Amino acid sequence: MSERPLIFIDPYPRNQEMIFSEATERVLRDLGRLVIHFGSRAPDDLVERILPEIQVIIGQTAMPRERLDRAPKLRAILNVKANWEPNIDYEEARARGIHVLSAAPAMAPAVAEFCLGQAITLARGLQHADPLFRMAQEAYGIGGNAKAYSLYDSKVGLLGYGNLGKSLVPLLRPFQPEILVYDPWLSSGYLSKEGLIPVSLEEILAKSKFLFLLAGVTTENEGFLGKALLEFIPTDATVVLASRAEIVDFEAFIELAGQGRFRAAIDVFPEEPVSKDDLVRKTSHVLFSSHLAGGIRDSYARIQEMMLDDIKQILQGLPPLRMQRAEPNLAAKMRSR
Repeated sequence: MSERPLIFIDPYPRNQEMIFSEATERVLRDLGRLVIHFGSRAPDDLVERILPEIQVIIGQTAMPRERLDRAPKLRAILNVKANWEPNIDYEEARARGIHVLSAAPAMAPAVAEFCLGQAITLARGLQHADPLFRMAQEAYGIGGNAKAYSLYDSKVGLLGYGNLGKSLVPLLRPFQPEILVYDPWLSSGYLSKEGLIPVSLEEILAKSKFLFLLAGVTTENEGFLGKALLEFIPTDATVVLASRAEIVDFEAFIELAGQGRFRAAIDVFPEEPVSKDDLVRKTSHVLFSSHLAGGIRDSYARIQEMMLDDIKQILQGLPPLRMQRAEPNLAAKMRSR
């Protein structure tokens, strides 16, 4: 009888509460032997000791080619964050038939829901209505809606159409907007078949009343939305930054938003946590939150469900179905934290 497969759990910065419920642990123990390390990245001596026996990695363990050489039984690496880290030889893993997967699709529904809520809040001015009411300075009906506008029948721009965009579009459809998309990794034909309108970068910035910045950060696009491009955004448009702050010139973005050039919701920052004395905290005209979009219990439950489904598939010699597969040439460009 063959030895049960070894499953290595090394998910830092995810913790036990996020990806290892009692129910998940029971399923994994039924599937194989577990080696578990929480609280930090697993030490090299632990990784090296078990490399020859590992069949599945759950986490962000560094796996360059020299480690792949010492892991002949490895069948899958399941990154339980929503990104691709530059610590895996993606091309070599694919050549060896090793599945490299990301939990990004599990986080996308919550982020999409959050983006929609932020956009409606900004467009209707709800971030101002509550403090005005508390100060007994409210106005009723049309008197309080002088600067409000609707998502219905509007022009909506998605800068990036990956997991987040694909989860957001179904939430937008009932509002019957015209949905513009800029994504240099996707063909115009594909976007058109999705019922979307492919446009240039300048067009999406200039034409969108609602603009969702959803692109990941790569070696090619870090800081590409500089001040000159941001000034294309129409006056008083609603802009939601909920993917990666590094895609914008953050200082320029804050400057324009703080001047009231456009309405902005910001959930992500170049450095997190933001220092207590950072001047960004004093910026007017911005709806801030602290990287809250995706990290809710429902998302972590979805990660566990997806990873268990795919581990079962892989251990039966079948292809994974739920998590996102790494495309080596694209994954190698990503610069997510």
